[in-house]
Amino acid sequence: FQQRRQASQCSSVNNIEEDIRALQLDSSAEGGKVVPNENGGEPEEPAAPDNMEEDLRDESHAASHMEEDAESQTVHSEPKAAVEVKEQTTSASELVEDDVEKNKKRHLNVVFIGHVDAGKSTIGGQILYLSGQVDERTIQKYEKEAKDKSRESWYMAYIMDTNEEERAKGKTVEVGRAHFETETTRYTILDAPGHKSYVPNMISGASQADIGVLVISARKGEFETGYERGGQTREHVQLAKTLGVSKLLVVVNKMDDSTVNWSKERYDEIESKMVPFLRSSGYNVKKDIQFLPISGLYGTNLQTRMSKTVCPWWDGQCLFEVLDVIDVPLRDPKAPFRMPIIDKFKDMGTVVMGKVESGSVREGSNLLIMPNKVQVKVVALYCDEDRCRSAAPGENLRVRVSGIEEEDILSGFVLSSVEKPIAAVYEFVAQLHILELLENAIFTAGYKAILHIHAVVEECEIIELMQQIDPKTRKPMKKKVLFVKNGAVVICRIQVTNMICIEKFSEFQQLGRFTLRTEGKTVAIGKVTELGA
Repeated sequence: FQQRRQASQCSSVNNIEEDIRALQLDSSAEGGKVVPNENGGEPEEPAAPDNMEEDLRDESHAASHMEEDAESQTVHSEPKAAVEVKEQTTSASELVEDDVEKNKKRHLNVVFIGHVDAGKSTIGGQILYLSGQVDERTIQKYEKEAKDKSRESWYMAYIMDTNEEERAKGKTVEVGRAHFETETTRYTILDAPGHKSYVPNMISGASQADIGVLVISARKGEFETGYERGGQTREHVQLAKTLGVSKLLVVVNKMDDSTVNWSKERYDEIESKMVPFLRSSGYNVKKDIQFLPISGLYGTNLQTRMSKTVCPWWDGQCLFEVLDVIDVPLRDPKAPFRMPIIDKFKDMGTVVMGKVESGSVREGSNLLIMPNKVQVKVVALYCDEDRCRSAAPGENLRVRVSGIEEEDILSGFVLSSVEKPIAAVYEFVAQLHILELLENAIFTAGYKAILHIHAVVEECEIIELMQQIDPKTRKPMKKKVLFVKNGAVVICRIQVTNMICIEKFSEFQQLGRFTLRTEGKTVAIGKVTELGA
């Protein structure tokens, strides 16, 4: 009797389980019709029924309660853990989208070069004002400050020249740095100093640039001073070409001056004198050079084209339009990572600054600081003051790294990929073009100068003149060479006092071109052909 009773109980429990399973199937089918997934597509399979069956096996005696649970849980959304995962995924995808959105615009580094007082800082300040980076109240403050110093026309330059020494003398000393955007491009302005005493700083700025804006003053006497021998217009053009600034916009500034009054004759005179010089410096005038007249102080022909009432003979583009359509060579984001370090400081760890010359970097990447071969980890990346998760070539970055102290890093060190690090050498072979030696100087073995290559500034010595290049055939001459004069092209071996990071020019132009300077004068430009020990 007891056995029959147990059997009947078991069968009733089984029947109840079957009824409940049927109920689940019905309710899940209904839920499938009613509850589409987040993306509006086919509904996902409910996660609840499996849990439900486990509950049923544990608590088969409470059948009525389970029916209610089955219906309620099936209609409910996914379990809490799944919701949390989905939220995390969504936030991560949003971050990626933000990065992609930000990086949609191309990025260009623009260096402003030219003779002292040509108006470089004023143009930079005016660009920032026109693009909405500086408000009206700040401009009024600078205007009052400049008026108090009896320098009313300097107020726009105060946006770029931030320290008191620069404002008092009206001369840029350090390379000013600022950012602005147009609809298609993000720009970093590099405002280089024009005074000959600060040419090393100008070299530092130009070495980070993609394109250059050569500012020339149209005011009577000022163009001539900059263009004559010893003027910075000439030296800046030669340095820009050597440092890899492949495109140059020549802006003829101060066209509004009372000595010029938007005169076409003055503009044509400046262009006719500059074109042969630019050509002799290695620029293709048709492809790489563009001239345009502007007024930096009043912002004429910068953001919008000027009207015919101001300048009836000009029907070309304005500066912003020219910058937006200019073509620059693309860098390879998949190449080995290279970022010459131009500065370092402490800020919640060690932070290094520089421009990514090749390759890409992400937070969490392992890199090598050369030449001291210290492995570091990227903790955080900052681009244009904003934190970012990754960066492509051409970006100006601040990189927080772990694994090295700030005092163990020097300007000119290179943040490099671990797999293919940059070479570090004491000696190298180079092809040199002698520009203009100091009076009574002889260029021979034993000649000493200061080497500028990317962010490196290092003393060097010519230890061997190997061959002279024939200027006509461009091939090495057979006779042994002991010394050379101005204008000569020579292959020589160069030695530096401290180990430096460089590349062959044929493999990596930006890290393989250099200048030699001595006593404040550029004496030679060159390219690395072989790496020594």
